Amino acid sequence: MRYAIYGAGAMGTVLGAYIAKAGTEIDLITRNEKHVEALKREGAKIVGTVNFTQKVNALLPSEMEGKYDAILLMTKQRDNAEIVYFLKDFLQEDGALCTCQNGLPEPKIAEIIGKDRTLGCAIAWGATFHGEGVSELTSSPDALTFSLGAIGGGNRLNDVKNLLEKMGTVTVEKNFIGARWSKLLINSAFSGLSTVTGGTFGEVSKIKASRRVAQRIIKECIDVAKAADIRIEPVQGHKIDKLFDYRGPVKRALSLALIPVAMKKHAKLISSMLQDLRHGKKCEIDFINGTVCEFG
Repeated sequence: MRYAIYGAGAMGTVLGAYIAKAGTEIDLITRNEKHVEALKREGAKIVGTVNFTQKVNALLPSEMEGKYDAILLMTKQRDNAEIVYFLKDFLQEDGALCTCQNGLPEPKIAEIIGKDRTLGCAIAWGATFHGEGVSELTSSPDALTFSLGAIGGGNRLNDVKNLLEKMGTVTVEKNFIGARWSKLLINSAFSGLSTVTGGTFGEVSKIKASRRVAQRIIKECIDVAKAADIRIEPVQGHKIDKLFDYRGPVKRALSLALIPVAMKKHAKLISSMLQDLRHGKKCEIDFINGTVCEFG
C-alpha cells in the first residue's frame, strides 16, 4: 500500500510523524521547500503537548511519482480544484482521496474524482506550524479523534481508518454530514473568533465578551442545521447540539458556562486562519462560516 499526506503543514506534519512512528511508510508532501529540506535532514520535530522527533519521507510535489492507494488531503480549500485535478493522476483507480479539510469540501471533490474515490475526515485536534521541520500539537494527547466517512462506495475506507488509528481514535460515521456539521459548528465559533481576537480557543472561551459571541454562533449553526434537516453528531461523546441549544434564560446561562469546559482540552489551539493571516495569506472564512451562511 502506498500512502501520502498532501499538504504537510501544521497538522499534516504531526499526523505524518505519528504514522511513521507507528512503522507505516507514508510520504509527506508540501510546496514549502525549506520545510521539506528540514524534514529530510532532521526529521519531523513535534512539540507542545507531546515531544518527539521522527524520521519521515518528505517530498515536493515535483518529486511525486507513481500512484497512491490513499492520499490524505490537508491543504486549504482555496485551491482545491487545481490540487485535486493534479492529484487525480497520482491516485489508483480503486484508490481514495480523503479530505481532512474543514467545512464541507467532499461534494465538489467528488465531482472531479468520483464519489467512490472520495472520503472525508473531520479532525477534532489542532496544531500550530513553526516551520522548517517543527509543528506544535496544541490539543491534549487524550483528545486525538477522527470522524471518518464516505459519500459514495467508500474505496479504501478501512485502510484509511487503520492509517489514522496510528495516531488516535477513529469513528466511522454513518451520518457523515452530521459529523461534518459538528466540526463546522466548532470552527465557525472558535476559529473565526481566534482569528478576530488573535487569541487561543481557551482565551476566546474565558473572556466573557467573546464567549457570548461564540455562544450565538453555535446557536445559529444549530438552528441552520435543524432547518436543513441535518442531525448533528456528538463530539467525543458529547451531544453538543443538545448542550448548546437554548431557548429560555436558564439553558442560555448554562450553555454559556459550559463553553470553557468544552474547550478545556483544546485551550492552547490557535486558529489556522489566524496563522494564515499572520503569514500574509488569505484565510478560509468563506469555506467555514461561509458554508453555514450558504445553508442558511
